[in-house]
Amino acid sequence: MANTSSAKKARRVEARRRVFNLRRAKAMKDAVKELSKSKDAKHLPNAQQAIDKALKRGLIKRNAAARMKSRLAKQVSSK
Repeated sequence: MANTSSAKKARRVEARRRVFNLRRAKAMKDAVKELSKSKDAKHLPNAQQAIDKALKRGLIKRNAAARMKSRLAKQVSSK
């Protein structure tokens, strides 16, 4: 349990950021799943944008984002 007022505020901020991060991660996973399921090139920009947003907020690392985008593009082109 947080004792100081600054620790209490840190918990509130952490909870709020967690919600935003979970929402962003869910959006990324959904976009990637939709693209993987359909293998349609029109869904590729949405998936790449979701990956870039997750990268920008630090949910995934730079090379992981690059790897995901590369594999998705490869999947779409080999359809």
